[in-house]
Amino acid sequence: MVEMIHAQIEKNGFLSDIFVPNALIDSYSKFGELGIEAALKLFMVMDDRDVVSWNSMMAGFLKVGELREARKLFHKMLARDMVSWNTILDGYAKAGKMEEAFELFQKMPRRNVVSWSTMVMGYSKAGDIDMARVLFDRMPIKTLVPWTIIISGYAERGLANEAIELYNRMKCIGLELDDGTVLGIVSACAESGLLTVGVKVHDSIERLRFKCSIAVCNALIDMYAKCGIVNKAWNVFNGMAERDVVSWNAMLHGFAMHGRGREALNLFSRMKKEGVQSDGVTFVSVLCACTHAGLIDEGRVGRLKEAFRLVHNMSFEPNDIIKGTLLGACRLQEDDAVELAEKVLDHLKLDPSDP
Repeated sequence: MVEMIHAQIEKNGFLSDIFVPNALIDSYSKFGELGIEAALKLFMVMDDRDVVSWNSMMAGFLKVGELREARKLFHKMLARDMVSWNTILDGYAKAGKMEEAFELFQKMPRRNVVSWSTMVMGYSKAGDIDMARVLFDRMPIKTLVPWTIIISGYAERGLANEAIELYNRMKCIGLELDDGTVLGIVSACAESGLLTVGVKVHDSIERLRFKCSIAVCNALIDMYAKCGIVNKAWNVFNGMAERDVVSWNAMLHGFAMHGRGREALNLFSRMKKEGVQSDGVTFVSVLCACTHAGLIDEGRVGRLKEAFRLVHNMSFEPNDIIKGTLLGACRLQEDDAVELAEKVLDHLKLDPSDP
């Protein structure tokens, strides 16, 4: 589609307006390596380039992981603006090259909150939370973004005291929660199992009557489920006015993960009745639920065969996780295990010798 538009633009002589080729470079850059090739070809034949042209091309290289090419462009630029510096700085930080990022950061003629936040994020992701904190403390101006980054960084590492202390400070200075902040902190708590901080954020949400988006509710369900507080996850799920497939999957996985297979299967039935389209994650959770519920009572064979039918009738190709989960269930089955496993192998086109 972009190529067709490009052809029409050339045909009608609109490339002379520099805004047009700049927009094309940005559009091409969203289509991976092939798009970058087309963007570079256009960039090279442009008679005039402004700083936006260079920034767009540099950002395009970074989107496909071409830090070296982006760096070459950066060094060739005769004029740079704040976006130029922040773009290449972000490239170094996301690549984990924090020494180079810090060297560049020091050379910047001026810095804004994006520059500082990029460095705090970079060091946090690289595992150097102490350096992230040093830079955070030195920031002349702090918006909600760097606060979220540093609190999430501590939460990811299970450092509850530091995370809570900063969260309290953030509230004291009057910064209001938004979706990004809640998502960042709650997701970090889910990954580390740091429930205390997540609960504190949830309490703030309820006290402030914060209108939770579907994404925020999903993150809360995931956090409570991963931390073993399944009933709390269920309360959040039931309190949602609207749900997407991620909401259902998070709750299904929570039930299955904690041995509450029958509740997961009941929820899956409800999901089908409400016409929600399942995906691969749904089937993994249902298979896990079958192994927890159906394989420990008299209905074992029936449940496993039901799981097999689910996979057989899926509208998409089962991935390795689904295949592995189903075969794992076969191993737990005493009756008809070999026969059913052979059917699974045949249907999924797997090699019996494959580990």
